[in-house]
Amino acid sequence: MPNKARTRDATTYEGNTLDPTNLRLLKELQADGRLGIAELGRRIGMSAPAVAERVSRLERAGVITGYHAEIDPRALGYAISAVVRVRPAPGQLQRIPEIAKETPAVTECYRITGEDCYLMTLHLRSIDELEEVLDYFTPHGLTTTSIIHSAPVPRRAPRLDELAP
Repeated sequence: MPNKARTRDATTYEGNTLDPTNLRLLKELQADGRLGIAELGRRIGMSAPAVAERVSRLERAGVITGYHAEIDPRALGYAISAVVRVRPAPGQLQRIPEIAKETPAVTECYRITGEDCYLMTLHLRSIDELEEVLDYFTPHGLTTTSIIHSAPVPRRAPRLDELAP
């Protein structure tokens, strides 16, 4: 079932406009998701209760989907990061995301267009562990693996500046 939020104009959610105040709130939270409600209010010139209500509405609407710490996998002993593309065998399309969910090394799994149907990011301790993980998938389709050397453009938040009225 398509995500309803994706079919609407980029500056609306649940029928409400992402007004300049909401966009400022989102920018502040993207920069520092640990900001308290009172500090957010000070930064955008609103009372804490008004900010709390807006943030709560954005959370309920699925605009804000969570608050996360960015953790370097290498600091946890995951020396290898890889991108794996999977082209499922006939009848195996639904099995790939099930296996991905069961595999702790898989940190992201996307359904994609093109010759391959899935793209996954993995964090692993060794090449041997990578081989083990690939062995889970190969009975269900063809895999193509790329080892990540570096991230010249690290993960970043979606652009908000273009949404301002």
